[in-house]
Amino acid sequence: AADNKLRQMIFEFKVEQGDYVGAAVCLDGLRMTDDEGSPYYMTSAEKCDVYVKIAECYLEEGETVKADGAVTKAGQVVESISDPEQHMALILRYKSTYAQVLDSNRKFLQAASRYHDLSQANTEMIDADDLLRMLGRAATCAILAPSGPQRQRILGMVFKDERLSQLDAIPKFETHSAVLTKMYMNQVLRKDDELRKFEESLEPHQNIVKGDGLTIVERAVIEHNMVAVSQLYTSIYFSELGQLLGVAADRAEKVAAKMIMDGSLSGSIDQVDGTLNFEGNESALLGWDEAITSFCVQLSRVTDAVRSE
Repeated sequence: AADNKLRQMIFEFKVEQGDYVGAAVCLDGLRMTDDEGSPYYMTSAEKCDVYVKIAECYLEEGETVKADGAVTKAGQVVESISDPEQHMALILRYKSTYAQVLDSNRKFLQAASRYHDLSQANTEMIDADDLLRMLGRAATCAILAPSGPQRQRILGMVFKDERLSQLDAIPKFETHSAVLTKMYMNQVLRKDDELRKFEESLEPHQNIVKGDGLTIVERAVIEHNMVAVSQLYTSIYFSELGQLLGVAADRAEKVAAKMIMDGSLSGSIDQVDGTLNFEGNESALLGWDEAITSFCVQLSRVTDAVRSE
């Protein structure tokens, strides 16, 4: 139909001019129907392409809520695309856009999973370096995600990816493998150069200050260190815990209380004695099994590196 063609022409013009919001609004006005006899008929692939373009434009301007709405609509039609292999480029664009929307909305657990899936795409349509950058984004989001079993699972997926050490050669991700490995191995993270470089690599939306006065990465590190400490102590004074975490004792108590309430930390608080009492959250055999698995993965990487030389 003529009005749809005009909107598509205006969309392309506005994109060239850098007016991404205007372009998205224009394209959002397209008339689309499932009626094959209508002049406004569009296939599922054509509809998906429209919604993905709208989401991409909104992301360019940081309009994450509107981008979320558009990519959600794309998700409703992408599964009904006939002959997916023929439209693989579009499907990959949708998956990439969806991961970026989740990331921008600070849904880091889901974003990490989506980025990691994309990084393993078996297709020549995505360059190997781009796949590696997707792995780097997966590592970023896994590190920033809230503490808990789900994050530990995502950390494990990325940690066991044989390409993880290759991130060291990319300036933006040069310390990601080191930070993620320490997190997965439940080692206490110190405020050193590795962590500083990781913080400097973050996008603005990944480094905002939350209502508790902590940045996202500061809270993620404190929560991780809290869990790491729970593997070393059965009970600890908040004054001592605060020193280990690098925060005031009252803040350590607040973080511990929240983690206990949401189930990411097993323990109890004794406000009379000012102590945090940890409860075992995994059996010794499970911890031993994870340690053996981690050792085998690292040994395999060293062996591969020696063979390549």
